[in-house]
Amino acid sequence: MSAAPLSLLSMAQALADGTLRSRDLVEQALHRIADPNGEGARTFVAVHAASARAAADESDRQRKQGLPVPPLSGVPVSIKDLLDEAGSVTRAGSRVLEQAAPATQDAPAVANLRKAGLISVGRTNMTEFAFSGVGINPHTGTPANPWDRQNRRIPGGSSSGAAISVSDGMAAIGIGSDTGGSCRIPAALNGLVGYKPTASRISTAGTVPLSFTLDSIGSLGRTVSCCRAADQALSGQAITLHNATLPNAPRLGVLRTYVTEGLDDTVTRTYAQALRRLEQAGAVLKDLSFPELDTLPEINALGGFPAPESLTWHARLIEEHADLYDPFVLKRILRGKEQTAVNYITLRLRRSALIKKAAEILDQYDAVLMPTAPIIAPRIDALQDDKTYTATNLLLLRNPTITNFLDRCAISLPCHEHGSAPVGLMAMGHPLGDEHLFGIASWMEAALCQ
Repeated sequence: MSAAPLSLLSMAQALADGTLRSRDLVEQALHRIADPNGEGARTFVAVHAASARAAADESDRQRKQGLPVPPLSGVPVSIKDLLDEAGSVTRAGSRVLEQAAPATQDAPAVANLRKAGLISVGRTNMTEFAFSGVGINPHTGTPANPWDRQNRRIPGGSSSGAAISVSDGMAAIGIGSDTGGSCRIPAALNGLVGYKPTASRISTAGTVPLSFTLDSIGSLGRTVSCCRAADQALSGQAITLHNATLPNAPRLGVLRTYVTEGLDDTVTRTYAQALRRLEQAGAVLKDLSFPELDTLPEINALGGFPAPESLTWHARLIEEHADLYDPFVLKRILRGKEQTAVNYITLRLRRSALIKKAAEILDQYDAVLMPTAPIIAPRIDALQDDKTYTATNLLLLRNPTITNFLDRCAISLPCHEHGSAPVGLMAMGHPLGDEHLFGIASWMEAALCQ
């Protein structure tokens, strides 16, 4: 069995030291994508083999000549099939956009990745139009969770391919979107780190929208530092290859009730053990009550923001090509018709009120903790009927959606023992407190590994 793939920062350092070539990293990624015994065919909907090799050779040439290069120059990245890449068709995991014209320019987030030196090896599979946390796609296939390939368990969604591209060494970092957990859910189910930034920090221009209000662009990686570097690249910041500043003893609020209902036995046990490890390492943990969260199901009873906002974008396509949509996704989009203008404005007002209340209750903590997903990854074949699929999807989305609704940042960290079922521990930070959250998460990462 091959050695575990390197982290993004390990690759960047090896390239800078001259112990690795970018061409070697890209060839290794492409080999894993093309492996007929692997998940590459279900993970990628398009592979940029020729352009990735050319970009790798150019990065190696510049380094060999002693020219200045960006810190992440030559490192392979995967791009979710939701973000525009010049020359590629953005299908968003659908059939209805298969014949769309190729993008004429990169989405700003993608352009920033290229400026940082990252090399796109291809476009990753996803739930159609990012409208599910399960990760199943009936059009392009569903990549299986690496924890239990024999039983083909779900990867989580909607950034399903982004997760498997990293878990299987097809990319150093996977770029995804997160409207209600689409980076954090697959990270949790596959044993990775998944980051959702404060939405306003990274441009969503040049992406197929799910919810103009809730969409954000995030990443999935092997470590907190991987996601921090990717976040810096996506947002156009200067890249720093060192860890975030670590606190001495973070003060962490532990949410109860709403976020801990319906946990399966594995998540219950693993989450409790993770909290004990954090406390033993010196964290100050305090149980936290936020009863207003119990109103979220009622606030979002008519489909929340995604239903009407996605219908705005899809209305014409549905009129002409409704038969090409995944029926489950189509049903959720069409729920947008249930909301009147009064319903939608009331939704916005209630969100603003909950954001204000959250600041009063949550901002006294460095971060707020909860399980990322209440269950471990179920088998793909167990979700064939609509009722089970819907219930599983709502359960997976329940906790991560809190962050998007409250307009905050959050990160999911793996907290399970090696070889056991992956479980994610989510830390939610303050609005625009992303750098502080990375420091807290780095501290937690070290504590969980002790």
